[in-house]
Amino acid sequence: MLLTFLLSLSDGTGQRDPSPAEELLGRVRAGDATAREELIRAYTPLVLRVGSQVTGRYLVVGRDEEVSVGLIALNEAIDKFDPEKGTAFVPFAEMVIRRRLVDFYRRSASRAEVPLSEFTTEDDAGNPLDGLEIQEAMAAHERQLEAEERRQEIARYARRLAEFGIRFSDLVEASPKHEDARERAIAIARMVAEDPALAGHLLSRRELPLKQLERRVTVSRKTLERQRKYIIAVALLLLEDFVYLRSYIAV
Repeated sequence: MLLTFLLSLSDGTGQRDPSPAEELLGRVRAGDATAREELIRAYTPLVLRVGSQVTGRYLVVGRDEEVSVGLIALNEAIDKFDPEKGTAFVPFAEMVIRRRLVDFYRRSASRAEVPLSEFTTEDDAGNPLDGLEIQEAMAAHERQLEAEERRQEIARYARRLAEFGIRFSDLVEASPKHEDARERAIAIARMVAEDPALAGHLLSRRELPLKQLERRVTVSRKTLERQRKYIIAVALLLLEDFVYLRSYIAV
């Protein structure tokens, strides 16, 4: 159930540990080119570490193409990092670097028309690491990336709900207890999301358009008011970019 999932994962998502990169990132956002260079130098070891984890071998600057891919990804992370999204810079940069390295391997395999299962390399100890292990490592990294994206989406959703005066704990009380009532509430939320006038009212006034809905649905105004927070929460999932959370409701 959506609410159980949110409540089980939401603890602490609004908090972010201070990062040593924050001062430099602030200078970069202010247009300081030297701060960007300092950040890239400071976090080149991160690129090497993440790259070694992905490839299963020791990487050397100036020799391995994966290092260049990782440094470009680090620069991308510097540009795209948003401290308001509830995560620190290092895990965000790791996520971007891993993703770009996986993309790099996929493109390389596609150009060569050779499946990843044919690749063989060595780990730090010189032990052979076959293509299947590489595939499994990439799959594990993709799962980690998805988990991080889900966590960030939950934090973003919590902030969006707060703009409407709603907390996750409020949704427990507001959620319809019976399946048929829940389905009706979701149908009403879908109606709001699909009607430009109703959606515009919701987003601009940050309130449910009760008067308009009263004329279009069979449930009473009292029921609409009781389920107001739940309907708003579901409508926001449908209206905005919450792809992971949206899968937890029957739409």
